[in-house]
Amino acid sequence: MVAAMLSSALPTFADVEAAARRLAGHAVLTPLLESPLLNDRLGGRLLVKAEVLQRTGSFKFRGAFNRISLIPEAERPRGVVAFSSGNHAQGVAAAARFLGIPATIVMPSDAPAIKVANTREWGARVVLYDRWKEDREAIGAGISAETGATLVRPYDDPYIMAGQGTIGLELADQAGVIGARLDAVLAPCGGGGMISGIALAIAARCPGTRVYAVEPAGFDDTTRSLAAGERLSNAAGASSFCDALLAPMPGELTFAVNSTHLAGGVAVTDAEVATAMAVARDHFKLVVEPGGAVALAAVMSGKISIAGKTMAVVCSGGNVDPEVYAQALAGAR
Repeated sequence: MVAAMLSSALPTFADVEAAARRLAGHAVLTPLLESPLLNDRLGGRLLVKAEVLQRTGSFKFRGAFNRISLIPEAERPRGVVAFSSGNHAQGVAAAARFLGIPATIVMPSDAPAIKVANTREWGARVVLYDRWKEDREAIGAGISAETGATLVRPYDDPYIMAGQGTIGLELADQAGVIGARLDAVLAPCGGGGMISGIALAIAARCPGTRVYAVEPAGFDDTTRSLAAGERLSNAAGASSFCDALLAPMPGELTFAVNSTHLAGGVAVTDAEVATAMAVARDHFKLVVEPGGAVALAAVMSGKISIAGKTMAVVCSGGNVDPEVYAQALAGAR
């Protein structure tokens, strides 16, 4: 019974296509970039989907707008509430503003200052919490119960997943235009909302293309869960500067999709991520935050070999504090 209910809640490729229609004219069609010099160095063809150029500086606007646009008119005055370390926060705040809906965002007190500031700039009310002592989901649920606001989850929601899947739809179309046959697509993975949506789109548009989740070392819950065949959580005490990808375990809906559609996952170290951030700057002129650079790091480090292949990686966000960015570039190999 539970399995049947879960299956009925999962998004489909048709949901991704519907999300693309809702997002038309609202989301940015981000470019697919290529560097011939880097291709020569790698011995393969690397394509970079630059979601750092999306509204609010990350892919999160896609899912947020798709989900919030479906809230019935009668419920919109009660607002929306979300919990996020920063990118989902900004995506929800921006989407809510465009749709004329008030937003409250629950954010960790140690979130990057730029993400907190930008969320407030979009007009949202920010409620800070201690990520080590308090439960963000409980806080968000409490606000929703008190105000009647719609809870907009960061990843475990079929409409969020479908919205993020429009990245894969665009990527497939853009690769086709330049005659690139994709051997693999790699994307960052926290709770799994983006990679699950992309996997749905790629399975439909590029059959045979392998899709991989990339996570920070110590937060490789999806990679380990795929190998085990069940959802596993991360061990307590792990740390990474990839603040956008520190979900405690895969989402229930996202893992149901990912366990069927992903070829696997890999984990990368903070040092490998710093190197990828420098590569993004030098070869693509992109400012990429740590969590947004993990897929590129998987290729640059050789965790997934690109030699003789054509691969696309998603650089998912560019909201990084200047000090963190400078330190990462200074320490890059």
